Amino acid sequence: MRTYGYILVFVLLTLCGCNRNFMSDRQYRQMVENDFTARAQILEAAEVDLDAMDLSGKERQAMEFLYAYMPLGDIVNKPAEYYLSHYRMSVRAQQTMGWGSSVPEREFRHFVLPVRVNNENLDDARAVFQEELFPRVQGLSMYDAVLEVNHWCHEKAVYTPSDRRTSSPLATIKTAYGRCGEESTLLVAALRSVGIPARQVYTPRWAHTDSNHAWVEAWVDGQWHFLGACEPEPVLDLGWFNAPASRGMLMHTKVFGRYDGPEEVVGVTPNHTEINVIENYAPAAALMSVFVVDENDQPVSGAAVEFKVYNYSCFETVAAKQTDSNGTTFLTAGLGDMLIYASKDACFGFRKVSFGKDKEVCIKLNSREGAELERQEMDVYPPDENVRLPKVTEEQAECNATRLEYEDSLRNAYVATFYDIEEASAFVESAALPSGTAAVLVASRGNHDQILAFVQEAVSKGRGEEALKLLNSIAEKDLRDTPKYVLDDHLYNSAVGADVAKILCPRIETELLTPYRSYLQDRVPLSLADSIRKDPAVLVDWCRENLSMHDDINLRYVQLAPERVWDTGLADKWSRDIFFVAMCRSLGVPSWIDTISGALKYEHDGLTYDVDFDASAQKVFPQGYLKLDYKEISLLDDPKYKSHFTLSRYEDGSFRLQNFNGSWSELFREPCRLDCGYYMLTSGARMSGGNVCADVVFFTVEEGCTTTADLVIRDDSEQLRVIGNFDSEGRYLKMPSVSSDISEGVESSVLATSGRGYFAIVLADYGTEPTNHAFKDISAVAAQLEEWGRQIIVIFATEDDYRKFRSEDFNLPSTVSYGIDASGAIRQNIVSEMKLNEGGALPLIILADTFNRVVFFSQGYTIGLGEKIVKISKAL
Repeated sequence: MRTYGYILVFVLLTLCGCNRNFMSDRQYRQMVENDFTARAQILEAAEVDLDAMDLSGKERQAMEFLYAYMPLGDIVNKPAEYYLSHYRMSVRAQQTMGWGSSVPEREFRHFVLPVRVNNENLDDARAVFQEELFPRVQGLSMYDAVLEVNHWCHEKAVYTPSDRRTSSPLATIKTAYGRCGEESTLLVAALRSVGIPARQVYTPRWAHTDSNHAWVEAWVDGQWHFLGACEPEPVLDLGWFNAPASRGMLMHTKVFGRYDGPEEVVGVTPNHTEINVIENYAPAAALMSVFVVDENDQPVSGAAVEFKVYNYSCFETVAAKQTDSNGTTFLTAGLGDMLIYASKDACFGFRKVSFGKDKEVCIKLNSREGAELERQEMDVYPPDENVRLPKVTEEQAECNATRLEYEDSLRNAYVATFYDIEEASAFVESAALPSGTAAVLVASRGNHDQILAFVQEAVSKGRGEEALKLLNSIAEKDLRDTPKYVLDDHLYNSAVGADVAKILCPRIETELLTPYRSYLQDRVPLSLADSIRKDPAVLVDWCRENLSMHDDINLRYVQLAPERVWDTGLADKWSRDIFFVAMCRSLGVPSWIDTISGALKYEHDGLTYDVDFDASAQKVFPQGYLKLDYKEISLLDDPKYKSHFTLSRYEDGSFRLQNFNGSWSELFREPCRLDCGYYMLTSGARMSGGNVCADVVFFTVEEGCTTTADLVIRDDSEQLRVIGNFDSEGRYLKMPSVSSDISEGVESSVLATSGRGYFAIVLADYGTEPTNHAFKDISAVAAQLEEWGRQIIVIFATEDDYRKFRSEDFNLPSTVSYGIDASGAIRQNIVSEMKLNEGGALPLIILADTFNRVVFFSQGYTIGLGEKIVKISKAL
């Protein structure tokens, strides 16, 4: 009996010990404590003192875990009480929800507790979400709760493209829309608020088309499932992106802290563990080993290895690794082509590889900056489609469609409280506000009260026109989430008539706008301020001598507010650059970050200087000229930057993309001034199958000289061919107009609508991201399609899709007519002839003629669709 008593006491003590620990694994806990202690000086500078807080043992460990791995911006920008409240809310969800006890410690630690999802602005969403969501999911299974939370998110927001700054979840709700990164951030935050582990998944770049996409994975009863954020489906593991994801090369997610889960690790930073989840989407993914050697064929340890996918006419890095002591590394990816670029000690090498075919590859570091390399021709192929779809019953689909329509009505009722252009114009005229205010009010959406109050007060103070100039200098997203007091700070603490772009504008890079101007003006000593005005190089020296740099724990787009840089003396390179510009503008010195090169610049005595924090004296950066000669190919008389070609400059061992905007004739037909250096020109033509005929060439731009290079875009006319058949006598319900009642529809054939010749069919649904992209792309080239003059027949997959469609949201060509695939015959015809699985992915788009020959086909998500149709129409 005594033995059993000892055992019982031991078990109870063990259980009590576990209960006292947020991290029960002693070794893991010790590792976290070591990582937390290593940040002691940073935490002291940021005035983070956990000893001064009233914390339980678990709370202390949780706070140490958070501070051990959060990026510098989060350490500095938010007080410790903010993170403590989120831990307590996480525990509340764990204790309140029925599934709380089933979530393992590891998944709770990494996928429930962290408030940060990716690079969004942090807010108080968790508290708000818990109040709304707890009653809605109480009593549901974990599986059904995930679906329910996504329905709630759909009530709040839908997809619309926007700039790269990621809105906070509450700002997305206030706006009622967001891009995929913002929608997925919203959903992850909402799921975590009810104690469901969730993570944002990205394909960094598609391989078969330009752009990228983000969605969500949720942990349900021991397994990870995926879903499209704010795009509810009847079941999990289903979204419009099932098919394109099966063609992906890499899917990844960044996990907060040191993570020891089962997935392949792509990279580890002091903040997060990047894991590869490609095998959840591309069933035939393959592992490739990479061996890096020097010019003498000796292994190179510590070499940087970048895995690159062709996208937007450049090779974009989707994974970055380092070689081990044997000069090797590896990656698992979809069965397509990548470019592997390796570098170390000013030497580099690269090679196109094919996953699944190349099991092991060797990269030799045999090139240096300035090397005269031969033009490289590369035919780049994406993986083949291999889609897997879960089963959905007809009843499930109908029920889901009914819910979506109701949720749309809830969101639309909220959006109806925003200004439209007619209402805004009438109000602006009656209130005698500056011309142009109406457009700003419309763009501000749910933030219109803040924008209107800002303009009205400025008008009353005689600065209305300047207020409007300030608003037009910032991004549309700023209009949607910037409060009045921030805008006031920048207007009233800038001199009347200040240069709008280089002084008055509060927007510097991608930071959240803050009221830094009055803060810095009040705190910078007058002697220092006067010295900076006389010579801004003084500020360069001040930053070098007074700022403690911590690039190792920063996170791109999570910058420190300029006020906090001044207070703490802490910074990373991006926060330092923003702080520099903020200081200059606050003191009336013109300064900015160049949108093309990313260089930090200021003006002084009529000259423009590039800031070099490592130099003892600032100088004007040398520049030369680049002229590109282009020999026109069929259907492409003026190539576009980021559609057909890009330019990258060699910096610190790798090539950095230069962010030009425009076409070849606008940019490089005549010599274009740009910074001297070693450049890589990438060009390519994407074929209808998603493959690319790519070219890469290297050259040097020297000071005062004009470098001339050939812009080569290869085409393959053999790939534009008859690819299938379509019965032009197929029947559908033709509508007199897009606003007609369904009862007015008449049965007709495609042939009867189009007449003899070529036509396009867009078989569409309503409100999904792929269909919206297609309509927007077609709208962008409306004039060219009208010039083509052929019928574009938009046929909706269901009556519900037709009823909900709003033509005023787009600018479709006048050659568009409308109908409904009431019997499903049109879809079945396309599915059968194109050999599609499970009905294909809407929208289904074909170009064909009345001889039933199909010359172009697209399904689902395709960037640049309008331009592709224009290109093919010219060939016809």
